[in-house]
Amino acid sequence: MDYSKKFLVEPGSKVNLKKFDPTETPGFESREEADEITARNITKMDALQSLFYADRRYGLLIVLQAMDGGGKDGTVRHVMSGLNPQGVEVTAFKVPSAEEADHDYLWRIHHSVPARGDIGIFNRSHYEDVLVTRVHKLISKDVWQARYEQINLFEKYLTDNNIITLKFFLHISNEEQKRRFQQRIDDPKRNWKISSADFSERKLWDDYQDAYGDALEKCSTAHAPWYIIPANNKWFRNLAISQIILEKLESLDLSYPKPLEDLSKIVLV
Repeated sequence: MDYSKKFLVEPGSKVNLKKFDPTETPGFESREEADEITARNITKMDALQSLFYADRRYGLLIVLQAMDGGGKDGTVRHVMSGLNPQGVEVTAFKVPSAEEADHDYLWRIHHSVPARGDIGIFNRSHYEDVLVTRVHKLISKDVWQARYEQINLFEKYLTDNNIITLKFFLHISNEEQKRRFQQRIDDPKRNWKISSADFSERKLWDDYQDAYGDALEKCSTAHAPWYIIPANNKWFRNLAISQIILEKLESLDLSYPKPLEDLSKIVLV
């Protein structure tokens, strides 16, 4: 199945997250076969990363957004497990520091965009500035509405400079978030991953769903598409995302650069 088409938010389309099923696993009824395909995808991604790094004409930016407990960390841990850390950088965007807050909201984002030849992964991103800031009314409606176009122009600028952007919204249900939060409460090894802020944010579920719907609708473009990934089943989430990333890498006209020297004339002694 072509997941890059199945889960693509078509530019200009309306997005109502209530109409997207976070439990679906199209093409699979169990995880065994899916895990095998995911493993093959990761192996292929590893080989292509070496070529991507050597080619150095493109950078790849992977944006992960989700409700709390949505699986951003797990996606990084599993889907990117086969990649060479030398060519990958993960950036987790938290509450802006004093220095970051003194700059425009895209300042810290641009600073973390991957170089050509590298893969950058954003665990949360510039989209927090049309999500959290909107839901908590930290900025006016006029400001966050204007940011959609600013973000689109920023991502177009990255594309014009050969930075490919793939954006994944990991879509989980309210019930699944509750289940994952309870796991964190019950498991002493996961207690550190839960906080009172998670509970207060959970009460704003509907507001966040509306904010996400608008962001996905306004900011899915041909140059920087959004994908809504059903994420209740972690194994399927990993399969779908690895498949889409792999297809993008395979679509590039990657090649190893020619050696700087005529190797036929070199004799080792």
